Amino acid sequence: LMNAAVAQDVDPAQITQHCDSVSLCFSKGLGAPAGAVLAGRREFVAEAWRVRKLLGGGMRQAGVLAAAARVGLEHAEATLRRDHDNARRFAEGIQELNSPVCSVNLAAVETNIVMVSIRGGWLSPTELCEHLRAVSEEELAETGQAVSVLLFPWSAHTVRAVWHRDVSARDTELAKNKLEFVARKCQE
Repeated sequence: LMNAAVAQDVDPAQITQHCDSVSLCFSKGLGAPAGAVLAGRREFVAEAWRVRKLLGGGMRQAGVLAAAARVGLEHAEATLRRDHDNARRFAEGIQELNSPVCSVNLAAVETNIVMVSIRGGWLSPTELCEHLRAVSEEELAETGQAVSVLLFPWSAHTVRAVWHRDVSARDTELAKNKLEFVARKCQE
């Protein structure tokens, strides 16, 4: 919800105005260690509360988590916009590579998620993710840096990259460089 609101430059209420219920997680993009809220009709929330208790959910002394959630909400726009900008820079870097190994649809990069298409039969998404995660002696010798990038094999021809508050512009540059290194090695 918050990523969509920032990407569209609208208030979250505008997106949810026709929804019966809304759930918002404070971790991940907003940076809180845990926590979520649920909004909806009184009966719906009461039933959710009952089921949560039935399943053993709930926390005592959760004020510190609430404080972290509040900070996340207060800084959401700036934090998420930075994540979106980093994702866009990564996607632009892939496009600039003009590699037969991978490509990206820049028009589809609207938030903090980049879907990278794997092509040419060089590697499977799982193999690409393994190469991006691993650090080789050759990489260290060539680039002078040991970089491990964690992406997720999403489908038969796609990997997913997601940015969050702990991934900096420098980290994004290192990830672009690592992908370029791996793509080049695949072609050699």
